[in-house]
Amino acid sequence: MTRLFVPQPLSPDAAVMPTLDQSRYLTQVMRLKIGDSLLVFNGVDGEWRYVIAEVLKKGVVLRAEAQVRPQSTGPDLELLISVVKKSALEFAVEKATELGVRRIRLVVTHRTQTSHVRMDRLDAIAIEAAEQTGRVDVPVIDEPMKLADLLDRWEAGRRLMFCDETGGAVAGPALQAAGEDPWAVLIGPEGGFSPEERERLRVLPFTTAVSLGPRILRADTAAIAALTLWQAAVGDWDR
Repeated sequence: MTRLFVPQPLSPDAAVMPTLDQSRYLTQVMRLKIGDSLLVFNGVDGEWRYVIAEVLKKGVVLRAEAQVRPQSTGPDLELLISVVKKSALEFAVEKATELGVRRIRLVVTHRTQTSHVRMDRLDAIAIEAAEQTGRVDVPVIDEPMKLADLLDRWEAGRRLMFCDETGGAVAGPALQAAGEDPWAVLIGPEGGFSPEERERLRVLPFTTAVSLGPRILRADTAAIAALTLWQAAVGDWDR
Protein backbone atom coordinates (compact mmCIF):
# COMPACT_ATOMS: atom_id res chain seq x y z
CA MET A 1 0.00 0.00 0.00
CA THR A 2 1.20 3.52 -0.77
CA ARG A 3 2.79 5.28 2.22
CA LEU A 4 3.02 9.04 2.69
CA PHE A 5 4.78 11.25 5.23
CA VAL A 6 3.00 14.45 6.27
CA PRO A 7 3.98 16.97 8.96
CA GLN A 8 0.37 17.46 10.06
CA PRO A 9 -1.28 15.93 13.17
CA LEU A 10 -2.99 12.58 12.65
CA SER A 11 -6.11 11.57 14.59
CA PRO A 12 -9.58 10.07 14.00
CA ASP A 13 -11.02 13.52 13.31
CA ALA A 14 -8.09 15.02 11.39
CA ALA A 15 -8.42 15.62 7.66
CA VAL A 16 -5.07 15.90 5.91
CA MET A 17 -4.22 17.82 2.76
CA PRO A 18 -0.86 16.77 1.30
CA THR A 19 1.30 19.15 -0.70
CA LEU A 20 0.53 19.69 -4.36
CA ASP A 21 3.51 17.53 -5.37
CA GLN A 22 2.36 14.74 -3.06
CA SER A 23 -1.19 15.03 -4.41
CA ARG A 24 0.07 14.72 -7.96
CA TYR A 25 2.12 11.69 -6.94
CA LEU A 26 -0.96 10.03 -5.47
CA THR A 27 -3.29 10.73 -8.39
CA GLN A 28 -0.96 10.80 -11.40
CA VAL A 29 1.80 8.35 -10.48
CA MET A 30 0.03 5.91 -8.16
CA ARG A 31 -3.33 6.43 -9.96
CA LEU A 32 -5.30 6.59 -6.72
CA LYS A 33 -8.85 7.92 -6.82
CA ILE A 34 -11.62 8.84 -4.40
CA GLY A 35 -12.24 5.97 -1.99
CA ASP A 36 -8.75 4.45 -2.33
CA SER A 37 -6.71 3.89 0.83
CA LEU A 38 -3.11 4.68 1.72
CA LEU A 39 -0.93 4.69 4.83
CA VAL A 40 0.07 8.01 6.38
CA PHE A 41 2.59 8.80 9.15
CA ASN A 42 4.12 11.95 10.63
CA GLY A 43 6.81 10.63 12.96
CA VAL A 44 4.73 11.38 16.06
CA ASP A 45 1.26 9.84 15.90
CA GLY A 46 2.02 6.40 14.51
CA GLU A 47 0.79 5.07 11.17
CA TRP A 48 -2.79 5.57 9.98
CA ARG A 49 -4.94 4.27 7.18
CA TYR A 50 -6.42 7.21 5.30
CA VAL A 51 -8.80 7.32 2.36
CA ILE A 52 -8.88 9.85 -0.45
CA ALA A 53 -12.03 11.85 0.30
CA GLU A 54 -11.77 14.63 -2.30
CA VAL A 55 -9.73 15.46 -5.38
CA LEU A 56 -9.41 19.22 -5.86
CA LYS A 57 -7.50 21.45 -8.25
CA LYS A 58 -5.12 22.36 -5.41
CA GLY A 59 -4.61 18.81 -4.22
CA VAL A 60 -6.37 15.95 -2.50
CA VAL A 61 -8.04 15.73 0.89
CA LEU A 62 -7.45 12.63 3.00
CA ARG A 63 -9.80 11.36 5.72
CA ALA A 64 -8.66 9.12 8.59
CA GLU A 65 -10.07 5.62 8.91
CA ALA A 66 -8.01 3.97 11.67
CA GLN A 67 -4.58 3.83 13.26
CA VAL A 68 -2.78 0.70 12.11
CA ARG A 69 0.46 1.04 14.09
CA PRO A 70 1.42 3.03 17.19
CA GLN A 71 4.41 5.34 17.09
CA SER A 72 7.75 3.59 17.48
CA THR A 73 11.42 4.29 16.89
CA GLY A 74 14.36 2.13 16.01
CA PRO A 75 17.63 1.77 17.89
CA ASP A 76 19.21 4.88 19.39
CA LEU A 77 21.83 5.12 16.65
CA GLU A 78 23.32 8.23 15.07
CA LEU A 79 25.44 8.53 11.94
CA LEU A 80 28.19 11.14 12.02
CA ILE A 81 29.46 11.60 8.49
CA SER A 82 31.86 14.14 7.07
CA VAL A 83 30.43 16.35 4.36
CA VAL A 84 31.49 14.74 1.07
CA LYS A 85 30.47 15.07 -2.56
CA LYS A 86 26.76 15.57 -3.20
CA SER A 87 26.01 12.16 -4.74
CA ALA A 88 27.90 10.23 -2.07
CA LEU A 89 26.30 12.17 0.78
CA GLU A 90 22.80 11.76 -0.61
CA PHE A 91 23.37 8.03 -1.08
CA ALA A 92 24.65 7.71 2.49
CA VAL A 93 21.60 9.54 3.88
CA GLU A 94 19.24 7.29 1.93
CA LYS A 95 20.91 4.07 3.06
CA ALA A 96 21.34 5.25 6.65
CA THR A 97 17.59 5.84 6.79
CA GLU A 98 16.94 2.37 5.39
CA LEU A 99 19.30 0.88 7.99
CA GLY A 100 17.43 2.44 10.90
CA VAL A 101 19.54 5.45 11.91
CA ARG A 102 17.64 7.82 14.18
CA ARG A 103 19.78 10.93 13.60
CA ILE A 104 22.32 12.04 10.99
CA ARG A 105 24.92 14.61 12.01
CA LEU A 106 26.99 16.23 9.27
CA VAL A 107 30.51 16.99 10.43
CA VAL A 108 33.36 19.13 9.15
CA THR A 109 36.82 17.67 9.71
CA HIS A 110 40.30 18.97 8.97
CA ARG A 111 40.22 17.35 5.53
CA THR A 112 36.61 18.07 4.63
CA GLN A 113 36.69 19.73 1.20
CA THR A 114 33.30 21.46 1.34
CA SER A 115 30.74 22.35 3.98
CA HIS A 116 27.90 23.43 1.66
CA VAL A 117 24.94 21.09 1.51
CA ARG A 118 21.27 21.39 0.56
CA MET A 119 19.54 20.41 3.76
CA ASP A 120 16.09 20.44 2.12
CA ARG A 121 17.30 17.92 -0.44
CA LEU A 122 18.70 15.60 2.25
CA ASP A 123 15.47 15.86 4.26
CA ALA A 124 13.46 14.90 1.17
CA ILE A 125 15.70 11.88 0.55
CA ALA A 126 15.30 10.70 4.15
CA ILE A 127 11.51 11.09 3.98
CA GLU A 128 11.27 9.10 0.76
CA ALA A 129 13.47 6.34 2.18
CA ALA A 130 11.33 6.19 5.33
CA GLU A 131 8.17 5.95 3.22
CA GLN A 132 9.61 3.06 1.22
CA THR A 133 11.04 1.06 4.13
CA GLY A 134 8.05 1.01 6.46
CA ARG A 135 9.47 3.30 9.12
CA VAL A 136 7.02 5.45 11.07
CA ASP A 137 9.72 7.98 11.90
CA VAL A 138 12.19 10.01 9.84
CA PRO A 139 15.77 10.64 10.98
CA VAL A 140 16.68 14.16 12.00
CA ILE A 141 19.49 15.65 9.89
CA ASP A 142 21.65 18.29 11.56
CA GLU A 143 23.43 21.19 9.90
CA PRO A 144 27.20 20.69 9.46
CA MET A 145 29.25 21.16 12.62
CA LYS A 146 32.98 21.00 13.25
CA LEU A 147 34.01 17.60 14.57
CA ALA A 148 35.97 19.20 17.41
CA ASP A 149 32.92 21.15 18.56
CA LEU A 150 30.74 18.06 18.41
CA LEU A 151 33.18 16.09 20.55
CA ASP A 152 33.36 18.97 23.05
CA ARG A 153 29.57 18.73 23.48
CA TRP A 154 29.34 14.95 23.44
CA GLU A 155 26.23 13.44 24.99
CA ALA A 156 26.97 11.53 28.19
CA GLY A 157 26.35 7.81 27.89
CA ARG A 158 26.58 7.62 24.09
CA ARG A 159 29.31 5.42 22.69
CA LEU A 160 31.16 6.22 19.46
CA MET A 161 32.14 3.68 16.82
CA PHE A 162 35.21 5.29 15.24
CA CYS A 163 35.85 3.79 11.80
CA ASP A 164 39.61 4.27 11.52
CA GLU A 165 41.11 3.61 8.09
CA THR A 166 44.52 3.02 9.69
CA GLY A 167 43.20 0.02 11.61
CA GLY A 168 41.31 -0.96 14.71
CA ALA A 169 39.58 -3.83 16.46
CA VAL A 170 37.41 -6.38 14.69
CA ALA A 171 34.05 -4.63 14.71
CA GLY A 172 31.65 -7.38 15.81
CA PRO A 173 33.36 -8.54 19.02
CA ALA A 174 34.44 -5.00 19.94
CA LEU A 175 30.91 -3.62 19.64
CA GLN A 176 29.38 -6.50 21.57
CA ALA A 177 31.92 -6.01 24.35
CA ALA A 178 31.10 -2.30 24.56
CA GLY A 179 27.35 -2.92 24.91
CA GLU A 180 24.11 -1.87 23.26
CA ASP A 181 22.75 1.55 22.32
CA PRO A 182 22.91 4.50 22.47
CA TRP A 183 25.66 4.67 19.87
CA ALA A 184 27.01 6.87 17.11
CA VAL A 185 29.00 5.80 14.05
CA LEU A 186 31.67 8.18 12.74
CA ILE A 187 32.69 8.19 9.07
CA GLY A 188 35.51 10.44 7.86
CA PRO A 189 36.08 12.42 4.66
CA GLU A 190 37.96 11.67 1.49
CA GLY A 191 41.57 11.54 2.60
CA GLY A 192 40.67 10.26 6.05
CA PHE A 193 41.09 11.83 9.44
CA SER A 194 44.08 14.00 10.29
CA PRO A 195 46.65 12.60 12.77
CA GLU A 196 45.44 15.12 15.36
CA GLU A 197 41.81 14.05 14.99
CA ARG A 198 42.72 10.38 15.11
CA GLU A 199 44.81 10.86 18.25
CA ARG A 200 42.00 12.69 20.03
CA LEU A 201 39.36 10.17 19.01
CA ARG A 202 41.35 7.19 20.16
CA VAL A 203 41.86 8.47 23.71
CA LEU A 204 38.24 9.43 24.35
CA PRO A 205 36.72 7.07 26.95
CA PHE A 206 33.53 6.52 24.95
CA THR A 207 35.25 5.61 21.66
CA THR A 208 35.57 2.14 20.16
CA ALA A 209 38.00 2.22 17.22
CA VAL A 210 37.21 -0.44 14.63
CA SER A 211 38.52 -1.56 11.26
CA LEU A 212 36.36 -1.87 8.15
CA GLY A 213 38.81 -4.23 6.49
CA PRO A 214 41.99 -4.00 4.43
CA ARG A 215 40.58 -1.86 1.62
CA ILE A 216 40.10 1.90 1.55
CA LEU A 217 36.37 2.58 1.24
CA ARG A 218 34.51 5.59 -0.10
CA ALA A 219 32.62 7.49 2.58
CA ASP A 220 29.21 6.28 1.43
CA THR A 221 30.40 2.67 1.20
CA ALA A 222 32.03 2.93 4.63
CA ALA A 223 28.80 4.28 6.12
CA ILE A 224 26.78 1.34 4.82
CA ALA A 225 29.42 -1.18 5.92
CA ALA A 226 29.73 0.32 9.41
CA LEU A 227 25.99 0.58 10.00
CA THR A 228 25.53 -3.01 8.82
CA LEU A 229 28.23 -4.23 11.21
CA TRP A 230 26.65 -2.28 14.07
CA GLN A 231 23.18 -3.62 13.33
CA ALA A 232 24.47 -7.19 13.13
CA ALA A 233 26.40 -6.87 16.42
CA VAL A 234 24.16 -4.82 18.74
CA GLY A 235 21.27 -3.48 16.64
CA ASP A 236 17.64 -4.46 16.24
CA TRP A 237 17.91 -7.02 13.46
CA ASP A 238 17.18 -9.83 15.90
CA ARG A 239 13.99 -8.09 17.08
